[in-house]
Amino acid sequence: MNHHQLESALDHLEHVLARISGTDHIPLSYWRKRVDDVSAAARIPTQKNRARRLDAALSALESRGGA
Repeated sequence: MNHHQLESALDHLEHVLARISGTDHIPLSYWRKRVDDVSAAARIPTQKNRARRLDAALSALESRGGA
């Protein structure tokens, strides 16, 4: 994943994760894979920080029983 693709993926996930719930039609497992992929691709500190925030937000959704 190049820098532009990673930034786009981070932007998209930040937008989506702020609006979803555990009962949406797309399962949280799909979003977990996406977050894990961007986390693995993050190279610079700002990307890593954004990926950590996404992971924390998704973990909070998963812990509410929506996984």
